[in-house]
Amino acid sequence: MKITYTARKVTLKDNFKERVEKKLKKYERVFSDDAEVNVKVTVYKNRQTVEITINDNGMIYRVEDTKAEMNEAVDINMDKLARQIRKNKTRLAKRLRSTAFDEPLPEEGTEEEVSEVTYELFRTKKVPLKPMSPDEAILRMNMVDHKFFMFLNSDTDKVSVVYIRDNGDYGMLESEVDG
Repeated sequence: MKITYTARKVTLKDNFKERVEKKLKKYERVFSDDAEVNVKVTVYKNRQTVEITINDNGMIYRVEDTKAEMNEAVDINMDKLARQIRKNKTRLAKRLRSTAFDEPLPEEGTEEEVSEVTYELFRTKKVPLKPMSPDEAILRMNMVDHKFFMFLNSDTDKVSVVYIRDNGDYGMLESEVDG
């Protein structure tokens, strides 16, 4: 794994980096050697946010937590990562290394502002549309811990969005040209 650190309003110490690398080492059998890990640490007044994003063979795994201490946030993020992988173990087994799940995983303890007349758009994000099935789109949405995911439906060749409904079920929106 190739690990990149990004620090905002803080200087990362070597012992923090060693701690992250030690914890990520437990997941080496799950991810390929080409996996890219981005660890972003941001400090705001009395809280520290640690975000870990892993990009491996087109799959993205993302966890984030905010605590008073960054080491505590790293520990919680590793627990979240293990839960994500465990939750999607059967689907991930098809995409990851065949020996990845031979042993059990380690156990580790935009809003938009509305005005009266117009909407202010604060951020625009470009999304590369990859052809995939709705099941794979749901898997990827769960891996990045988002509420929705846009993709090119390989079954229909239409732009679609999968999302999590309030009751925990999944829904899908499909594009249709209004004519």
